[in-house]
Amino acid sequence: MNVAVLGAGGWGTALAVLLARSGHRVALWSRRCELAEALLATRENAAYLPGVRLPEGVRPVCTAERAVEGAAFVLVAVPAKGVRAVLAGMPPVGAYVSAVKGVRFAEGRLLRISQIMRRAAPGARVAVLSGPNLALEVARGLPAAAVVASEDADLAAQVQRALGGPTFRVYTSPDVAGVELGGALKNVMALAAGMADGLELGDNAKAALLTRGLREMVRFGTAHGGAVETFYGLSGLGDLMATAMSPLSRNRSAGERFARGATLADLETGRQVVEGVHTTAALHEWAARSGEELPITEAVWRVVYRGDDPRRVLEELMRREPKPE
Repeated sequence: MNVAVLGAGGWGTALAVLLARSGHRVALWSRRCELAEALLATRENAAYLPGVRLPEGVRPVCTAERAVEGAAFVLVAVPAKGVRAVLAGMPPVGAYVSAVKGVRFAEGRLLRISQIMRRAAPGARVAVLSGPNLALEVARGLPAAAVVASEDADLAAQVQRALGGPTFRVYTSPDVAGVELGGALKNVMALAAGMADGLELGDNAKAALLTRGLREMVRFGTAHGGAVETFYGLSGLGDLMATAMSPLSRNRSAGERFARGATLADLETGRQVVEGVHTTAALHEWAARSGEELPITEAVWRVVYRGDDPRRVLEELMRREPKPE
């Protein structure tokens, strides 16, 4: 089938490679024509996914009309902050699949990416894709699994068939909120895990931090419509393990940099977006207005946005009032 991927970063390119290896014709859209031209000329995304050759089935483009023409569905893999603007510039599309792991705070409320999509393209069917999927490993053909969630079971099954293959197993779920929030919230916990690594606090501390972080994810996610079991699946616990542990994880690596003295300004000079930083800001804004407690998220926010000493902040987490698990 014809499929479009919006976003020629590491994850968008990996998805295009995965689809093309399964025999699909993939339009890989970049907002920068110079990047699309370089991909076409070299058949490699040297900036975001070095060492992985683009199969012949991948067609780099930089115009919206050429990207989505005839597409059975459109995968969106742009930064969360750019989703609304990108979709506003697209011709009418029948189905969108979000591969974006983030949330936004706007108009006084927290918005998931699928909700932004429905506002930007009210006539389109919507699904979300999430799981422990490090782009480079997926592009190299290493085994991985993911979950696609949609209220439209036929769309979820179509995406499952398109993406599934010998090295990529795809499950389906009706829990859109849970799958989305699991993928977004684990990035904040991965930042915290990276800070623990940067401070060399040891494996005991990191394990405790991630266990309580998962509890924070479950508490927040179920309060916002997700099913508790979803957070113990691929898009919750699974993605948390990969993102908090792997040296390939940009969120974990960013946390380590913060612990060693980097600032937000230092991070923003990089080429790749660290979604956990923006999700942390959105959750902090929500918590400040709602009065709800998100202790680990708040600790990460203090380090990233206020410049507090990460060791002191993590020590304060340890000194919180004792209570039952």
